[in-house]
Amino acid sequence: TDIVVLNGKSEDKLLALVASAESRSEHPLAEAILKAARKRSIPVIEPDAFEAVPGKGIKAEVGNDTIYVGSRRLMEFFKIEIPEDILQRQHELENEGKTVLLAHNGREWLGLFAVADTPRAEAIDLVRHLKSTGIKHIAMLTGDNQRVADTLGEQVGFTDVYAELLPEDKVNVVNSLKQYGRVAMVGDGVNDAPALATADIGIAMGAAGTDVALETADLVLMSSDLSRIPFAIGLSRKARRVMIQNIIFSLSVIIILTIAALLPMIDVPLPLGVVGHEGSTLIVVTNGLRLLRYHG
Repeated sequence: TDIVVLNGKSEDKLLALVASAESRSEHPLAEAILKAARKRSIPVIEPDAFEAVPGKGIKAEVGNDTIYVGSRRLMEFFKIEIPEDILQRQHELENEGKTVLLAHNGREWLGLFAVADTPRAEAIDLVRHLKSTGIKHIAMLTGDNQRVADTLGEQVGFTDVYAELLPEDKVNVVNSLKQYGRVAMVGDGVNDAPALATADIGIAMGAAGTDVALETADLVLMSSDLSRIPFAIGLSRKARRVMIQNIIFSLSVIIILTIAALLPMIDVPLPLGVVGHEGSTLIVVTNGLRLLRYHG
């Protein structure tokens, strides 16, 4: 949404440099910068070296420049001091509900990039649907600043909003949410992987998910369609009910046949016993096949 140039270069030159540094990142904010570069037909080159700092940003070698792009925590991590006027401009943009990335080339400040997060069109309906199914606590975990997160959380209808989180902070939040019961975590990025592993059920968004998120999750949605989440929850509940029905029915048949075989006054012919046992197996299988007809 905004590009603030700090070193006298043009916006296009600054965008070309930062987009090149971000070109190997899998983060959605990097994708926003690359999309802006493509929209302006700005050429992007492959960085000579690249390092992602989870929850903070990236460091990349582009030509003769060492580019740092990320949050204030990234600059603190690399011991780069941020001048007061830059911090002031960052706060102004954040107060507008935007996420701000700082860019530095190791010698001087390059600029600031503001990105506005917008909720998916189906997100509000998704949260409303999940609440209607009896899920009372639906939290948002994000590395974004608190002001941006609160704005989005209010729009979508989350019960809890946790912001400015590093990957390890997300793990702590997931553990704290277990006081309410079993926790499902939905994520698609590298920063989400530890939380996906910590949750009782990790759900990865297949189309947009990073490899590490897909490998860590227990359940992978083959698209980024959020409506598949209630479907998956509903199907799992239906499968659990069918499983309990099958176990109770199977045990009942075995118990009845065992008692009949042990009591001397009851003579169960062998063919009848076989039919009873195998017939119950067919009933259990048929009952399980009903799940193929589930449509949510």
